[in-house]
Amino acid sequence: MTAYRFFRDSFWGVLINRLSKHKLAPQKEEYPDYIVPEKYYGNEKIVDDDLKNKEFTTPGEDSQQIIVTWDGDDDPDNPYNWPLHNKIFFMISICFVTISVYMASAIYTPGIEEIMEEFQISQTVATLPLSLFVVGYGLGTNIFSPLSENARYGKTSIYIVTLFIFFLFQIGAAESKNIATLCILRFLGGFFGSPCLATGGASMGDVLHISNLVIGIATWSLAAVCGPSIGPLIGGALINRWNWRAPFWFMAILSGSSFLILGFLLPESYGKTLLYRKAIRLRALTGNENITSEGELELKGRTSREIMLDIIWRPIEVMIFEPVVLLINIYIALVYSIMYVWFEAFPMLYTQVYHFTIVEMGAAFLSICIGIAIGAAFYIPIIRRQFTLPFKAGKPIAPEVFLPMAIVGSILMPCGLIIFAWTSSPKVHWIGSLIGAGIFACGAFLVFQTLFNYLSFSFTRYLASVFASNNLMRSNTAAFFPIIGKFLFGNLSTPNYPVAWGTMILAFISMAMILIPVLFYLNGPKLRARSKYAN
Repeated sequence: MTAYRFFRDSFWGVLINRLSKHKLAPQKEEYPDYIVPEKYYGNEKIVDDDLKNKEFTTPGEDSQQIIVTWDGDDDPDNPYNWPLHNKIFFMISICFVTISVYMASAIYTPGIEEIMEEFQISQTVATLPLSLFVVGYGLGTNIFSPLSENARYGKTSIYIVTLFIFFLFQIGAAESKNIATLCILRFLGGFFGSPCLATGGASMGDVLHISNLVIGIATWSLAAVCGPSIGPLIGGALINRWNWRAPFWFMAILSGSSFLILGFLLPESYGKTLLYRKAIRLRALTGNENITSEGELELKGRTSREIMLDIIWRPIEVMIFEPVVLLINIYIALVYSIMYVWFEAFPMLYTQVYHFTIVEMGAAFLSICIGIAIGAAFYIPIIRRQFTLPFKAGKPIAPEVFLPMAIVGSILMPCGLIIFAWTSSPKVHWIGSLIGAGIFACGAFLVFQTLFNYLSFSFTRYLASVFASNNLMRSNTAAFFPIIGKFLFGNLSTPNYPVAWGTMILAFISMAMILIPVLFYLNGPKLRARSKYAN
């Protein structure tokens, strides 16, 4: 039954149900033997099943509206009540799509030299498709993240439709005949690949209770942060075997397969959307127009123009007028940018200094994944002890509980950068620089997780807008760092230390940023008390 429920609430399941006029993949309210709870008839009393087919008089405008809810605390249609194996499958599906899209950002980078030769362009221009992809998903999340919280659309339909469009743009990128076409298609691919990057964490919150949400988001973040680092390894292997177009064909096959499979197996998880659809079915069944849902009430009286203005302006408003959000956005944008600037530093170091092959250079990025995995191995048990268990015990918890680990991560980052800088030399074995990169990645993961959780529990009412603003800033900042990296490392390089001084500039900035989590740890309650956006 649970497998059927996944299909029934999937994109294709819902579409098949509507096209068949509710004869195929029916919801429980559409079965002939379904008994409508009495509350949905208003003042009417159900005395016989046949009454369900009778027409009821719509109560007057002054009648109290009936809000559709779940059928009890154990309603199996409520995503919180899904069996554990269903939740795990759902979470794996979201993580898979997330890692695939993030992987697409840098998967072509090992082929930059081939692109330069084929299109007769400079390295800076050949790096533009990477930057434009990141700009695209930065802008896309600003649209799709708030839109996914509109009960009329939900999350799954946005995931699947945009995934199909993303698939088409991968084919176009693989067949590009000039750099302008490749740049445009990469931007559009990033834009339509963005929904899972914007709302993947929110999807975890749809099925996990708040006590386990921080662990679920950490699991999803492993996919989100590791994706860009895995891309060059897979891309390097494909380009080594074929050419620079092969990674785009690989992404087309991957995204196309995901579209077909998840279109049938990824169910809608947003509670307001599920209840929105349930309210429509109950109105049709009872004739009682006073039946509504929370999601419908939120949309009532709002024009499409007002909704779009809210979607576009609210993230910017929160970021501009909330210093806590602005500072955290700046910090996370820096961390994210350093990870992307290494798409310039790694080839410069490992191919030119250590003479790695294209595949070996891609494998060097796995040091970042290893560092992230080590960070997660420490983070998850600590957060369970400091947050999950006390929360389940009913103890009051302030958002500042996450900040000590943020401070630890903020210290690890410059330490890793310094090690990377001064071991990146032909006089030093290459393993030293990879250890430095891993230490930075470990610290970056801790900073990402803890500051995201701090935002989550400080600005719950405006969470979608807060995360949209964060993604907008970090993506658009990071987009230009691969281009800046060429000048940063090239102009400051020395024969023995080609990337040292460029990396040290980033290390100095990271050291200054340590003050941000320290400030919030010492003054967090005061800052939140003054805010009109905080809880």
